[in-house]
Amino acid sequence: MTQPAYESELGRLRMGVSACLLGAKVRFDGGHKRNSFIDDALAQHFEFVPFCPEVAIGMGVPRQSIRLVGLAESPRAVGSRNPDLDVTGPLRDYGKQVAAGIDDLCGFAFKKDSPSCGMQRVRIYSDKGIPEKTGTGLFAAEIMQAHPLLPVEEEGRLCDPALRENFISRVFVYARWRALQRDGLTKGGLIAFHARHKLLLMAHSPAGYKELGRMLSRLNHLDLGELGEQYIARLMQLLGQQASRRRHVNVLQHLLGYLRRHLDGANRASLVDVIDAYRRGEYPLVVPITLFQHHFKRNPHPYISQQVYLEPHPRELMLRNAL
Repeated sequence: MTQPAYESELGRLRMGVSACLLGAKVRFDGGHKRNSFIDDALAQHFEFVPFCPEVAIGMGVPRQSIRLVGLAESPRAVGSRNPDLDVTGPLRDYGKQVAAGIDDLCGFAFKKDSPSCGMQRVRIYSDKGIPEKTGTGLFAAEIMQAHPLLPVEEEGRLCDPALRENFISRVFVYARWRALQRDGLTKGGLIAFHARHKLLLMAHSPAGYKELGRMLSRLNHLDLGELGEQYIARLMQLLGQQASRRRHVNVLQHLLGYLRRHLDGANRASLVDVIDAYRRGEYPLVVPITLFQHHFKRNPHPYISQQVYLEPHPRELMLRNAL
């Protein structure tokens, strides 16, 4: 994996994945739901840790399918043909067991619509067999409850370029935070972490960047560990908001200011034209980003070299080519 110099400490990241998305024939019908983006593109950059909770609790392949029934806040998982088959307890227990041992994961990709792995909008059936409500798969619910900061997504939503880029971006932010924790959280380290993510955060929420700056201004008056937990919780929440084209334009114009003294009139005009073309939707984000990378390579700036915005994830994934 090609990484910026400041990413070298991360190594190969580990991601949890529903096993059927990797081509494992563990579905109730003996099939799989292999996802090419996960199993081809992401596999080049991540070490996958596969999970199939239904197989793990002893259900065979093939097997009777299950579905969620009952209350949205506490559904049960029962057999679709034989409701006497109730695997609610085993699925939740397995979820708790897995959740207790995945502190090394930096993200999780779930199978959509699954009564065990679905992240959201999983159908919940009434006693008459009619889907009346939606909820979360029982295994996925335990993972997300135990690890609320862990970036999670389901494979259906990964078809959306913006959601896909947002997920992987959050995975790498979370990985950087975990690396900071492993090295030992310090006041200087927390401030530097915030500074490195300034432009990325501005693309998601300029107000959020200021909010976190005010939070860190109390650094000398609060317990460092407590403040760190508050900081990362709010940061991950803010990054969950979609970055907009308008806010990306603001960041690009901000970047232009760091090159103002180094560019002649023609090169500056070219950058302005490309930013305007991106603003109008004529270019994807990768075009102005690539041009800025070219100019900062020729005119290095110590502050910009530490920013994650220009390359928040491996360029080979081409996640900004459709934004």
